[in-house]
Amino acid sequence: MSQLHRTRRRGSLTALLVALPALLVFAVFSWWPILRGLVMSVQKTNFVGPAEWVGWSNFAYVLGDPLLGAAVLNTLLFALLAILFGFPLPLALAVVISTVSARRRGLYAGLAYLPVIVPPVVAILLWKFAYDPGATGLFNAMLSGLGIGPLPWLNSASLAMPSIVLQATWAGAGTSVLIYLAALTAVRPELYEAAMLDGAGIWRRVWTVTLPQIRGIVLVMLLLQLIGAAQVFTEPFLMTGGGPQNATTTVLLLMYRYAFGGSADYGAATALGVLLAIVLALLSFLYLRLTRRWGS
Repeated sequence: MSQLHRTRRRGSLTALLVALPALLVFAVFSWWPILRGLVMSVQKTNFVGPAEWVGWSNFAYVLGDPLLGAAVLNTLLFALLAILFGFPLPLALAVVISTVSARRRGLYAGLAYLPVIVPPVVAILLWKFAYDPGATGLFNAMLSGLGIGPLPWLNSASLAMPSIVLQATWAGAGTSVLIYLAALTAVRPELYEAAMLDGAGIWRRVWTVTLPQIRGIVLVMLLLQLIGAAQVFTEPFLMTGGGPQNATTTVLLLMYRYAFGGSADYGAATALGVLLAIVLALLSFLYLRLTRRWGS
């Protein structure tokens, strides 16, 4: 064995030993819960008595639940509204902020990120207070000057989900704005100069220069938002509890009810979690395959 080969092997072993604690922590807190969840999905357990192996019964129970269809449709509705309204907004804000002077850019970026700093529970409860359906509610009082309302907001089956999407968009847009701002710094200034010489306005430059240059980031952010929207829980749980008439019951909220709704059916909850993970994995795989050429 050559000296160079022994040196490289020794360096690899050293790197592995240095990374071993982080790998162990990752395995214990990431992979072990996943494996434990797979096992629990074929068990009936309440964490008190011995677990009972029930095979695919948990999956049959979940798939036969009449509320599952409504939860899936509500989750899809949330994801659709979040993409239509919550996805282009951060990109537009980032483009606008990138056009101001460097001194003001940091201020505006900080203001855009401010909602992310607010603790999620606090922000949700504040918005719930603002959604008061009475005429003196904050939003209804603001709309009364326009001759609109009062609106029932969270008490309406048709308005509850859009209201939740509005709050979620406000709370999460700041992170996306900073990511897009970082991506925009990589766009070569001479491309904008050439577009300006051709008489292109700001939004024409966005369409012909900005988006093609950062399309890889945009596609990844879209996938992450889809995955996040499919796992929405905190907003409907705190704002509506899944109501009214189960109009905001999502897949994760249904999972929570299985585990903590009185029956303590942790097997059904983990089975639903496994099904959701499989669906999201397949969706991510298909999405990456379809967008591989566009992102290059």
